[in-house]
Amino acid sequence: MSYGLYIGKNLTADGIAYLAGYGDEPSSHWLEIVPRQRHAAGATITVGVTPQADMPGVLSEIPQVAETARNVRVSYSYYLGAPAPLTNGGLNEYGVAVRDIWSTSRDELIAMTPTGQTGPNYSDLARIVLERARSAREGVDLIGALIARHGYADYGGNSHIIADADEAWVIVECSGGKGLWAAERLGADSIRASRPGYIGVIPVETPGHPDFLYSPNLVSFAVAQGWFDPAAQRPFDFNKIYGDGKGRWDGVAWIEAEMAERALTPAKIGLADIFWAMRTEKLTGDTAGYGQVVPLLGDVAPALRMLWHTQIGAIAAPFVPVFMGIENVPEEYRQHRYLTVGESARFLDLRHGQAVLSVVPQGIESTRSATAVFKRLLYLVVQHDALFRPEVTALWEAIERRLAADYPGIVETAQTLLDAGKPARAEAFLTYVCRTELLAVLELGETLGRSIEARTRALFGISTDATPKSAEQIW
Repeated sequence: MSYGLYIGKNLTADGIAYLAGYGDEPSSHWLEIVPRQRHAAGATITVGVTPQADMPGVLSEIPQVAETARNVRVSYSYYLGAPAPLTNGGLNEYGVAVRDIWSTSRDELIAMTPTGQTGPNYSDLARIVLERARSAREGVDLIGALIARHGYADYGGNSHIIADADEAWVIVECSGGKGLWAAERLGADSIRASRPGYIGVIPVETPGHPDFLYSPNLVSFAVAQGWFDPAAQRPFDFNKIYGDGKGRWDGVAWIEAEMAERALTPAKIGLADIFWAMRTEKLTGDTAGYGQVVPLLGDVAPALRMLWHTQIGAIAAPFVPVFMGIENVPEEYRQHRYLTVGESARFLDLRHGQAVLSVVPQGIESTRSATAVFKRLLYLVVQHDALFRPEVTALWEAIERRLAADYPGIVETAQTLLDAGKPARAEAFLTYVCRTELLAVLELGETLGRSIEARTRALFGISTDATPKSAEQIW
């Protein structure tokens, strides 16, 4: 389902807008830096879903562009049968950030979806925006154009938040194979949480409204189906007409109210508040595959664009800065076999041929899996949450305060190297900083795991209860 949160720049302590969220999938997750790439004339990319997907479809080829942008993102290996690798989004070198969030369509639309559906799926759309968009608005236009030209392969409806330094757009893509979508603009004074993604009333009586975009058939199709009657002079409520009709879910209403209250204080919303919104046990647990907070910076060097990353849900892992300009990601944070779909039937040995060879290089698998380390810590914490979670949270928050305090100096040093015409030195410096901090918190995660396991064994013993424990969540 995933979770997204946008905070407009007028509401933050530093005057910067933020896009945060997490992916909500059980499979393996890994962090990656994708370089800018040039592509040959006539190149294509494969998009869509297979006949084995929960809502079957057919893979197809669509044109690739001449050059794709550098981006940082989290990928994962499985969701509802869509082909891996998948992504919910991330950040590109132009400062455009994307989050993908489930948004169910009404039952009748889901039933209309052809079994041979074609076109990009939700992950394809997020990836293409990261690779091509230079602004949030351009990202919306890209999605609209892709759906109109190639179709949309869905699993019951979906949405994206696309943001840059000045604005964000929520775009909801409908199930049904009819090319239906709508987008709403968010600005400097906006707070918007998505889980699921939603859009309310659209002023369709005012064509060209600057805060809304939608497919040409959005109103006419609803009228033809008997879902909307213009003569009744009722507002065109997109969620009621095309979605689940529930509007804001309880978790969305709660976190939006919490952040709005903080925005009214003299300090406004700080980075720690956004980390809290991603960490609170009311919204985050085992289903959170990672955490991500993106400061939507304006005119800065691409190398200095960055996001704050946790390898699993932020309850059991701290946010660490990851800069666009780093050379590579530590091996421990790359794809490992732990929870990667299909790996239980593959070997790291060639005796059985390439067909059963693991997708993970043997050298990478020889390192620790950051996901496995922090997942273990999570499960130790939730077994006796009241005792261990305050301890772990206090430690992570202290690390995040230190990293946030160090951040301006890191940027200043890297900018000095860039200004001196030494981009390679800047890249090496940023790589060293990110690698050092990512590996330091991994080591600490292992130490905490050993400590909490020892205390759990001594105080309670190891539980074999088949029913997992977790905090009560609003979702």
